[in-house]
Amino acid sequence: MLKQECAANRRNIKIALLGFGNVGKAFAKLLTEKQEEIFNKFNLNVDVTAISTKSKGCLVNENGIDLKEALNDLKNFNHFDESRSDYKEFSSMEVAENADYDILFELTPLQIFSGQPAINHIKAALNRKKHAVSANKGPIAWAYSSLRELAEKNKVLFYYETTVMDGTPVFNLVDETLKLCKVTEVKGILNSTTNFVLEEIAKGKSYDDVIKEGKKRGFVEEDPAMDIEGWDAAAKTAALINVLMGADITPFDVDRKGIEDISYEQIKEAENRGNVIKLICYGGIENGKVIARVKPEEVSKNNLLASITGTTSIVSITTDLMGTVSIVEHEPEIEQTAYGVFSDLVRVLSNMN
Repeated sequence: MLKQECAANRRNIKIALLGFGNVGKAFAKLLTEKQEEIFNKFNLNVDVTAISTKSKGCLVNENGIDLKEALNDLKNFNHFDESRSDYKEFSSMEVAENADYDILFELTPLQIFSGQPAINHIKAALNRKKHAVSANKGPIAWAYSSLRELAEKNKVLFYYETTVMDGTPVFNLVDETLKLCKVTEVKGILNSTTNFVLEEIAKGKSYDDVIKEGKKRGFVEEDPAMDIEGWDAAAKTAALINVLMGADITPFDVDRKGIEDISYEQIKEAENRGNVIKLICYGGIENGKVIARVKPEEVSKNNLLASITGTTSIVSITTDLMGTVSIVEHEPEIEQTAYGVFSDLVRVLSNMN
């Protein structure tokens, strides 16, 4: 009798995925593995009803897409099977505006100089009174306050844990466990590419050789300028202080300097002084105004920041009531990023019950 009542009360939650790259695929795999646990905890079934990609096709099925088949398509053909009944010729915006879903997941690549079209994707969902989750830092770095206000107006949820430090609970930490604390400063190392490059140059390798090796090992993007020139770090800094300090800035407002001019000689000179050079992200308050900067700085080898190597990252959050709390993410893989998306899903489901 109890099982029959549970089945009668059971709900299906529908989600749409915009973007299905490495993060999207890892999230889909995690979702298939955790379906039973989600049902047991929330008495909910989660169905993916739309997957939109720029180059691999689009799937739409209001009854739920077979994720295993979708993943196999990409593995075997690098494209969704166009003979499938749920294959559609829809754009990501058409999916955001028209597909049947309860939660929209914005997983498209970052457009660092505008945040678009991800901002408009999320606006479309919120205007439809649908919940939204973003792994794309663009909307948080460029339009956080307006998106938050739109979500509040329409009484829906908007989460974005994965935008900084993958799945590490940075925003959740402040939101859930540092209640009534005022954040006065954030500081950290948030770009793993620059960490890698500086460490390799310190070994005497040329910049070009380091970039080539980094691309081969997957640490460096095909166009490394966004990392090397500090734009990725600036976007993450803007996202952090927009959310945690109410800054309402964009990456253009961050005082930015990358590591493109850092030489082997400079690194060795710093080393002789007992220091290392790191690309430091900072947000703080000066003369009553929130300010942000990204620049290479010498850090004492005794400082916690000096111990951050490779793809490890760190953020230190200073508050009025709790002092400074530091969070270190050690050598993340794609699974950690996928978990960040998954944790936001769980957070939405928890609030819907």
